[in-house]
Amino acid sequence: MRQMARRGFVAGAAGVVAGAVSGVAAAGDAFAGPSRGTGDPLAAPSGGPGPTEDAGRGRVARRELRGMWVATVANLDWPSAPGLTAAAQQAELIAYLDEAVDRRLNTVILQVRPTADALWPSPYEPWAQYLTGVQGKDPGWDPLGTAVREAHRRGLELHAWFNPYRVANHTDPTRLAPGHPARVHPDWVLPYGGKLYYNPGIPEVRRFVQDAMLDAVRRYDIDAVHWDDYFYPYPVAGQVFDDDATYEKYGAGFPDKAAWRRDNTDRLVKETAERIKQIKKNVQFGVSPFGVWRNAATDPLGSDTKAGVQTYDDLYADTRGWVRKGWIDYICPQIYWNIGFAAADYAKLLPWWAETVRGTGVDLFVGEALYKAGDPAQPAAWQDPAELSRHVTFAAGYDQARGHVYFSGKSVVNDAIGAMDRVVADHYRNRARPPR
Repeated sequence: MRQMARRGFVAGAAGVVAGAVSGVAAAGDAFAGPSRGTGDPLAAPSGGPGPTEDAGRGRVARRELRGMWVATVANLDWPSAPGLTAAAQQAELIAYLDEAVDRRLNTVILQVRPTADALWPSPYEPWAQYLTGVQGKDPGWDPLGTAVREAHRRGLELHAWFNPYRVANHTDPTRLAPGHPARVHPDWVLPYGGKLYYNPGIPEVRRFVQDAMLDAVRRYDIDAVHWDDYFYPYPVAGQVFDDDATYEKYGAGFPDKAAWRRDNTDRLVKETAERIKQIKKNVQFGVSPFGVWRNAATDPLGSDTKAGVQTYDDLYADTRGWVRKGWIDYICPQIYWNIGFAAADYAKLLPWWAETVRGTGVDLFVGEALYKAGDPAQPAAWQDPAELSRHVTFAAGYDQARGHVYFSGKSVVNDAIGAMDRVVADHYRNRARPPR
């Protein structure tokens, strides 16, 4: 019954699309959720008190962020395919927002600058190819503007998700739209690992990517600027990110290239944070990095992990430093491993991050790997629909943990083995407002 109901819901939201959301529409197990349209999107549904309630005060959930990422790069979540009509794209987007309400989430993190392009009419960068199939082609509507308006109408926060430096998922600049900044300034771009990136060491690049992202802050009532885990690219065996000439030009005074690269990333974060508050003081700035800053074997301040990637050393991103210095409003580490996973145990990483944010005023939200639930390639823990619910239960023991974000939208809707249903039933029985 749940599967039929959810399919019917998505098809109804799509209207003229007549099932164009079918790639997003397969549902999980039964879930007894309230119907939408109660008038107050934060009104508590009927039912007994849930774990997030203060039992002495009735149905009053503590403030916590309950979010989902909606990815647009490579049409991962939305739009389901490039080239859909404007009406079909809008219907799919609204279906995701309605899904968030149905799951009693309160935040949608929408990817609006996936590859040095834009999901709004930007004066800096071309329209994203994931809308029409052609980079630079006007889709005939304003996705970011619509997302903000419709999210707020439903009582949801809309966090605009930007990727600072990724230019393309290929290495051929001629495939970029004519007039693309990466074609106008080929000296700004480096190929690496089959992709094109802006060179973070060039001051003009740092200023440009900030200008491009902050245009959305000026023009739209977004609730937050959100970055993911991509700064300097992830290491690729046998390949070199060839910024030697840039280091030679700008690296004086640093002990080595690694320190210079980290300073470049620090500058991007600090300058962006300052400029956001200059434009709109109420807009938050959050980062969702890879879950391990450094292993304790590398640095005694690090976590009890044996991760193959450390953001400080491999991505030149001092995520712990940004928190301790108070540069960002929230950190949402991607703790994408199960409880008990030997190399990176969720039950060890979450306390480490809780201690990291303690006393800083920076909120801790936890990135959750919903996409792993039911994936036969994942460890046995991920075949259990209760694994994610156990994460939320565990995090509830740490006051610093103020919410969870699930990757990604398609997995929230499809819910392969009912893991999201279980989280909602166990923890989201009443609505909650995000922290502010």
